[in-house]
Amino acid sequence: MSTIPKVVQNLIEAFERLPGIGPKTAQRLTYHLLHAPKEEAEALARSAVDLKEKTTICKICFNISESDPCEVCSDSSRDKSTVAVVEDPLDVLALERAGFCGLYHVLHGAISPMENIGPEELHIRELLPRLKNGSIKEIILATNPTMEGEATAMYIDRLISPLGVKVTRIARGLPVGGDLEYADASTLSRALEGRKEY
Repeated sequence: MSTIPKVVQNLIEAFERLPGIGPKTAQRLTYHLLHAPKEEAEALARSAVDLKEKTTICKICFNISESDPCEVCSDSSRDKSTVAVVEDPLDVLALERAGFCGLYHVLHGAISPMENIGPEELHIRELLPRLKNGSIKEIILATNPTMEGEATAMYIDRLISPLGVKVTRIARGLPVGGDLEYADASTLSRALEGRKEY
C-alpha cells in the first residue's frame, strides 16, 4: 500500500516521463514544489502552458521561435550565404554560443533505421527550395558525429551536391583540454584526418 498521496504520485510520474529525469530526481522535484511557495508552482505551470501556446516552428529554418519567421531568419545582419544544417534546436544554441552568424536549417532528428526514422520524417527536403535562388553559397553539415548523424550528413550531401552549392562538414576530433591517452581510436583518427597547417 502506497503512503504517497495520488496527486503527489501523479506529479512524480509526470516528471519521470521527461528525458533525463529518473525516479529519484522526479521525487526531489515534486517534493521541492510541494514545499515551495504556491507562486513558484504556478509560475512553473504557467511557463509550461506558455511553452505550448506561444512557440511556433519557423517555416524557413524549422527552429523553435515565438515568431514566424524566427529572429535568426529575420536578422538582416546575419550571413545569408551560409546555412548550418543541425539535428535539433539545442544545436542552434550551441552554434550561437560558438559565434556562428549564418543561418540554420533544423532537421528535428537524424536518419535512424533502427528507430524507423527515414529522410521523410525529417525536414531534409525543405532545404532544397532555400537553395533555388542562388543566394546560399555554402551548406555546413553540423550533424552529430554519430552513425545516425554521419548517415544524415551523407544523405544531404548526395542530395544537394549536384546543385552546385558548396557542402562542408564540421571538423571532428579532440575537444579542447582533452588528453590523447583518453581519446578513442575513432576520435584520434578523425583528428588526424582533419588536421590543418599550423
